[in-house]
Amino acid sequence: MDLSCFKAYDLRGRVPDQLNPVLAEKIGRAYVEITGAKKVIVGYDIRLSSPDIAEALSSGLMAAGADVFDIGLCGTEQVYFATSHYKMDGGIMVTASHNPKDHNGMKMVGPESRPISSDNGLNEIRDRVLEPFGDAPQQGRYEPLEVMSAYVDHLLGYIDAGSLSPLTIVCNAGNGGAGLVIDELEQHLPFEFVKVHHQPDGHFPNGVPNPILPENRAATADAVIAEGAAMGIAWDGDYDRCFFFDENGRFIEGYYIVGLLADQFLRKTGGGKVIHDPRLTWNTMDLVKAAGGEAIESKTGHAFIKQRMRDEDAVYGGEMSAHHYFRDFAYCDSGMIPWLLVAERLCQSGQTLSSLIDARIEAYPASGEINRTIDDPPKVIAAIEAKYSVGAKSVSHVDGVSIEFDDWRFNLRMSNTEPVVRLNVESRADIPLMEEKTEELLAEMQRLNEER
Repeated sequence: MDLSCFKAYDLRGRVPDQLNPVLAEKIGRAYVEITGAKKVIVGYDIRLSSPDIAEALSSGLMAAGADVFDIGLCGTEQVYFATSHYKMDGGIMVTASHNPKDHNGMKMVGPESRPISSDNGLNEIRDRVLEPFGDAPQQGRYEPLEVMSAYVDHLLGYIDAGSLSPLTIVCNAGNGGAGLVIDELEQHLPFEFVKVHHQPDGHFPNGVPNPILPENRAATADAVIAEGAAMGIAWDGDYDRCFFFDENGRFIEGYYIVGLLADQFLRKTGGGKVIHDPRLTWNTMDLVKAAGGEAIESKTGHAFIKQRMRDEDAVYGGEMSAHHYFRDFAYCDSGMIPWLLVAERLCQSGQTLSSLIDARIEAYPASGEINRTIDDPPKVIAAIEAKYSVGAKSVSHVDGVSIEFDDWRFNLRMSNTEPVVRLNVESRADIPLMEEKTEELLAEMQRLNEER
């Protein structure tokens, strides 16, 4: 049996050769045997293969003795919400997020929506799938569960509805599931939504929903300009990530959104801890300190960020990859809470999104993440560290290597999921320096890669 769909954090693979209903049924049985779960939330995304895979998964869960609470078509964060809100033993979301349309996958959590990754159960589930199964003495039962109303109520709890004023907002669901939530939220908010690629459609008629690809941004940017909107928001297919466009249609790097959300959240809580990834840090640290909070660096990746947030009781965590985590959302990531907070900030401040962001870009200009395919990543990273650590103010290994000087810094790390090396560079209010150092590092990486 091909088990290549099991990855470090979740399952993803082509349907039907890498993931199919037969395998999904076995995964359901293995999940119960390894975790001991008795009550499990199951939800699925808009992909054409998702209902059949979710049904087979549920059959396996019930055959192993677990009760299945089916929340139907939803986003990943609704599985997280339902698992914690209803105090279930676990939850499984059938989704392949922004992978090609012939792919599918699963994201798994345990009690309190704690992630199940390769280091805490996912590999055991994979290995158990290969062994024969017997049915549990008592079959689990099946129950549909409506979570949208409780979920929407929870989302609205993050903002002060009385401080909101009318705004025009472009929302691009990418034919994923986000439009269903916008339609529910719309009834409670004074905003006018301009809906782009709004209908859920697993055929993905406008391409796979992945706004991080520059070619997928034009539809949102053009609509913002055409409608004179205050901002644009675009989501990936299972809407656990959201991406922002200012009133000029400009795509905003996720790094600057982390700082903005940290600032907005700390204003509400009157302080607290904020977890951030090590790729780009200065802007976030500056804003968190100014708002009376404490910034704490964590290794990149949702499992690491969520655990660190729990350890520190942090109110918010953000990654520049557009994942945003909230303590009151079971320390999980949401693609809906961030834009509600940004919209609230626009209403309360009377400022445009560009004016809020421009000041931060000027203070801490950044290269954005640059990926390069490298034959021997550890060798190249070690050589870069040896060269640049001379005279550096600090060298850190929280994730890859981060090297800091008085007026610029960079992070170089291997991807957790792809055979590439990722570079991020930032400076203190000096765009030419940031650009010069970025080019210098890229040239050095290429030279080292070509050395035999």
